[in-house]
Amino acid sequence: MSLQENNSSVPPRPRGKWWLAGKTPDYRFTLANERTFLAWIRTALALMAGAVGIEQFSPQLSSVGLRTTLTALLLSAASALGIIAWRRWRHNEYAMRLGSDLPYTRGLLLLGGFIMVLAVLLAVMLWQASQ
Repeated sequence: MSLQENNSSVPPRPRGKWWLAGKTPDYRFTLANERTFLAWIRTALALMAGAVGIEQFSPQLSSVGLRTTLTALLLSAASALGIIAWRRWRHNEYAMRLGSDLPYTRGLLLLGGFIMVLAVLLAVMLWQASQ
């Protein structure tokens, strides 16, 4: 039995004109959902800024391959985070319109794991620079 079959309060995936479904939620909740979306977008922008910083301001710190890998990882994560932020906003808005529970996201766990991997790669880059 899937989670959706087991929990009747989980809404189906939004399709079509989902913003017309159910009733309009209290504007305070809609604005809170939007602020969360913007926080995710700010995080994506910070990752992109980190990619630019690594590529432009640290050419002497490590090998070209490691810098390129870090930059590509940061840009990929920023792109993915933008998509995740929009999907999360849309699913939360849809759930609020239907009066059901907000959906769970693994995005925070994935972001935390990515930051840990990034920290290790940055440590390797800085260690190579000190050699």
